[in-house]
Amino acid sequence: MFKSFSMDLAGRKLTVEVGRVAAQANGAAFMHYGDTVVLSTATASSKPREGIDFFPLSVEYEEKLYAVGKIPGGFNKREGKASENAILTSRVIDRPMRPLFPKDYRNDVTLDNVVMSVDPDCSPELTAMLGSAIATCISDIPFDGPCATTQVGLIDGEFVINPTADQKRVSDLALTVASTREKVIMIEAGANEVPEQKVLDAIFKAHEVNQEIIRFIDTIAAECGKEKHTYESCAVPEELFAAIRELVPPQEMEEAVFTDDKQTRDKNMNAITARLEEAFAENEEWLPFVGDAIYQYEKKTVRKMILKDHRRPDGRAIDQIRPLAAEIDLLPRVHGSGMFTRGQTQILNACTLAPLSEAQKIDGMDVNETSKRYMHHYNFPSFSVGETKPSRGPGRREIGHGALAERALVPVLPSEEEFPYAIRTVSETMESNGSTSQASICASTLSLMAAGVPIKEMVAGISCGLVTGDTDDDYIVLTDIQGLEDFFGDMDFKVGGTKNGITAIQMDIKIHGLTRPIIEEAIARTRQARMYILDEVMKPVISEPRKHLSPYAPKIKQISIDPQKIGDVVGKQGKVINKIIEETGVKIDITDDGAVNVCGTDEAMIDRAIDIITSIVTDIEAGMVFTGKVVRIMNFGAFVQLAPNKDGMVHISKLSDKRVGKVEDVVNIGDEVTVKVTEVDKMGRINLTMRPSDLAE
Repeated sequence: MFKSFSMDLAGRKLTVEVGRVAAQANGAAFMHYGDTVVLSTATASSKPREGIDFFPLSVEYEEKLYAVGKIPGGFNKREGKASENAILTSRVIDRPMRPLFPKDYRNDVTLDNVVMSVDPDCSPELTAMLGSAIATCISDIPFDGPCATTQVGLIDGEFVINPTADQKRVSDLALTVASTREKVIMIEAGANEVPEQKVLDAIFKAHEVNQEIIRFIDTIAAECGKEKHTYESCAVPEELFAAIRELVPPQEMEEAVFTDDKQTRDKNMNAITARLEEAFAENEEWLPFVGDAIYQYEKKTVRKMILKDHRRPDGRAIDQIRPLAAEIDLLPRVHGSGMFTRGQTQILNACTLAPLSEAQKIDGMDVNETSKRYMHHYNFPSFSVGETKPSRGPGRREIGHGALAERALVPVLPSEEEFPYAIRTVSETMESNGSTSQASICASTLSLMAAGVPIKEMVAGISCGLVTGDTDDDYIVLTDIQGLEDFFGDMDFKVGGTKNGITAIQMDIKIHGLTRPIIEEAIARTRQARMYILDEVMKPVISEPRKHLSPYAPKIKQISIDPQKIGDVVGKQGKVINKIIEETGVKIDITDDGAVNVCGTDEAMIDRAIDIITSIVTDIEAGMVFTGKVVRIMNFGAFVQLAPNKDGMVHISKLSDKRVGKVEDVVNIGDEVTVKVTEVDKMGRINLTMRPSDLAE
């Protein structure tokens, strides 16, 4: 039965239609926010997937270009692989939803969001986030929801809920917060060095709005919600846990995991696993659960050591950072390079500079975002964790980590006018044991400064973890979590920023939300650690951007010309500009507003090209002095090229202070001569003189 529900959300109408479309999905919500339309569905398999020890959740965000009245570019006129924005949106939907499904649920679940119409002032990403939560809540899929999501901007010090396209362009904050009824469950943010307290206030402003949305979802679920289906639990039998504890006492498990070397820990756990698999080889009922049981035993051991004993697996104090190191100039021929090491996590970053014409072009749904000048890419090869598998390009995790580091650095980059370059930094993971995305922020800052990019402030990143007990007050926050603490802990709270404030946040959790005291402590811890990294580790290596670019980097100079004279510089069929490029070996980019970027490795040739362009666009007036080549000789005088397509004539009587019998007695074709403009007549003809007496005046 078709039903429609509406509420006012940040001054715009949010409408949810249930029963109108997609009736065969377990749950479907046809979402309308303003003129934005997204179909959100939740579908589950009828039986669990065999042979897995994880919850198989897939989240999709499909951008249909008809939603913005566009036909996809290229030869294949249909949508191809997911864009970077689609992948990042899928991740943001996944992160708050995944912890709310049962931990022992193994049925395949797909949350699909199809963007069908886009109103620039009503975010399709936000609409999809709400749609996924609603579709799952009203379905028969087991789910401990609802959850809701709100976006917050910051303009002139005031918070803006679900900002419009114009508001996003001038906002100092792009914050996305998801909440359950009581707690915050996900945070994603980019910010222009916003102080910590302001970010905290924004988070809980969003949390308040989320409670209104949750009440709205409750009304929909009350009328349209299906009864949740039963499922086959994949929980480990308690009898197996007891048997394992007899063979491997808690003390032995603690000794196995209590080491600061990841490979030693893996070796210890492999030995225990082999022993237990041999012990239970005859028990066909238990054998499928042995791997998961060992994992949970190790997890409980690590959590107990941290929460009750305040002992971390590598022996550090709760607020202690792993050993740090920073280096620059490891790669001699790249434009800039930096390496940042934190314990067994190590990132080598390379910076490349190029003309603005090499900025990334974006053919997406946001009509305001058509190109990207700064690109940060992150690679995670298998050798970084001691494994072997072929490289198949970046996955969703790599794209997400690269985008997080990119978001952290964008606020400190110089403007195009200050630094007219496209910039790419690539983070290569040399070794990984937790928080590689935050090490990427530090390494990128080092390589940008080594390359001579005049960033406004240094940026560093750090991650905090969490282990919780049975109550909201029973918890411990960990500074700088390593891989094991991330796997077995409850939170990965990543914060990047400068000495002035936050530039990026990404919070992932595995529990049903965080209280305000936990978030406040995590943000305070990350600031304290960030200041230490900036002052004690990075600044001693390079304290400010280099004043000069690498000799291998392209040099770019920028001038502005009258837009109406762009045609004169380009010439018919590009002949003028191509001749300048051929003569000087530079690359020239001209924008519609008259900005001219001249790029090359030889500074003298760059200056020569600029001189030629300047001469083309400069209106010639009497009294100006030029140096040009003789291009034609007549009986009555010589023609001198002052600029492409601009010739002037020196009459034979103006070639010298003495009498000249024949033009060739003074000049020949190809000679470079200095001339002075005596007149530009009504026909635009330019008359010149070469007489020394005239030039001296």
